[in-house]
Amino acid sequence: MAHIIDGNAIAAEIRTEVAAAVQHRLERGLPAPGLNLLLVGEDPASEVYVRFKSKDCEKVGIRSTIVRLPADATQQQVIDQVQEWNADSSVDGILVQLPLPKHINEHDVINTIDPEKDVDGFHPVNAGKLLIGLDGFIPCTPLGVLEMLKRSNIETSGKHAVVVGRSNIVGKPLAMLLAQKRPQGNATVTICHTGTRNMTEFTRSADIVIAAVGRAQMITAEHVKPGAVVIDVGINRITKADGTNGLVGDVDFASVEPIAQAITPVPGGVGPMTRAMLLSNTMVAAERRSR
Repeated sequence: MAHIIDGNAIAAEIRTEVAAAVQHRLERGLPAPGLNLLLVGEDPASEVYVRFKSKDCEKVGIRSTIVRLPADATQQQVIDQVQEWNADSSVDGILVQLPLPKHINEHDVINTIDPEKDVDGFHPVNAGKLLIGLDGFIPCTPLGVLEMLKRSNIETSGKHAVVVGRSNIVGKPLAMLLAQKRPQGNATVTICHTGTRNMTEFTRSADIVIAAVGRAQMITAEHVKPGAVVIDVGINRITKADGTNGLVGDVDFASVEPIAQAITPVPGGVGPMTRAMLLSNTMVAAERRSR
């Protein structure tokens, strides 16, 4: 049976470390880090995510401010709010909750964020720094996956890692990080996606399988070789046979867990890590801006 990688426990460790770093910052006479969150519209899932992120900040001593704009806010209104925060020295991190309403161009909004305050790591400047191995902000989910591997003592150097998914938020940056000559890197990386033929040929050769494709329980036992490490990034809402709603990942946990060396559950795996790394990135942003 696989070792279950407990994202909740690892995230709790990181929150404790961030709280200690915030306290040390205060002892040095510096202000607590400040994270501002922008929510446009009334998407229920986004509202929940933003509320959780704000509560996480409160737990570790990070100041957080939530600004809500109506669903019919113009793109210029959204950009104006971001630019106001860019100019505010008390704001260390800026997060624009995605998705935005369809009439707003997400890329234009993200490009407006000061790269030094882009704690989500989505700005093209930070994406470029990640690609060539310079210090910038790494998107929270890929960063959380690397931290899980590190703290679970899972070796990546020389291993074959298959990333299923090619999104700008998870798949692409995670593949680049794993391939770089760095801790939790130095792997041989294959990217699979919805256009990949005979995907099982790739995934069954992998020492590490990372599922980030957004399809419920797509990765089954036939995709995984015995003894592989399986990281499930997916969060999918399904209706169970009894009519109730539930959350599952991109991995069919029941069939894969018996043959894997280690596996992340859903919920309680990568999700808590994503939120924890947002706190970590905000702390890093504050420290960099205090130099």
